[in-house]
Amino acid sequence: MNKLHIATYNLHKGFSSFNKRLTVHEQRNNLHQLDADIVFLQEVVGCHDKHAARYADWPDSGQHEFLADPLWPESVYGKNAVYESGHHGNAILSRYPIVCWENEDISAHRFESRGLLHCEINIPEWTENLHCICVHLGLFRKGRHAQLQAIKKRIKKLVPPRAPLVIAGDFNDWRNMTGSVVADALDLTEVFEYTHGRTARSFPSALPLLRLDRIYVRGFHIADSRVHSHHSWSKTSDHAALSTNVIRK
Repeated sequence: MNKLHIATYNLHKGFSSFNKRLTVHEQRNNLHQLDADIVFLQEVVGCHDKHAARYADWPDSGQHEFLADPLWPESVYGKNAVYESGHHGNAILSRYPIVCWENEDISAHRFESRGLLHCEINIPEWTENLHCICVHLGLFRKGRHAQLQAIKKRIKKLVPPRAPLVIAGDFNDWRNMTGSVVADALDLTEVFEYTHGRTARSFPSALPLLRLDRIYVRGFHIADSRVHSHHSWSKTSDHAALSTNVIRK
């Protein structure tokens, strides 16, 4: 029970790069083969009437529920962007009980709706709940800075200093400035920086060049980390998936 397999993945709303084709069924297969204990997801569509009418194989439920069944019995979804035909946001899937959760609006301006999805997971035999925070930060530096401050404020207020913590998602941080704002202040370790010396290249998935996605942990030994950008992954989203195996200290 001390070892966890954790993954993060930007779904691109269940479509391939440039929205050429619906890929959510392939994404489901890939994620199930990855077989992580906890999955952090971004750009998850909770509802979209137009897509449901257009695509015969559009899932009947929200994408987080469709992807979770039956491997992850627990899932939560934070609605961030709402529009006429539906909404999308972040989600967390878990093998273990999610005992509480909250989605906090951290939008920096009205042109980008962003949220911070925070849940606590009860891992059998652990004395403290695991805190998980899934994020998708904005495209602009000033907005990201404000969002990182919101993350830091929430953690200092609601996460006990000795509680295990994972923050993962799409940080849109191609200039690699996240560490000095959040990681150092909160004693977090980015798993790829620890195992490979640099954060992972994850975008675009077909030929990853930009280092946009992150997995930060606290209270764990990091065993390994991996970028999933081979053929079956590169054709299903514009982001590669990232995963890590960690061991509770």
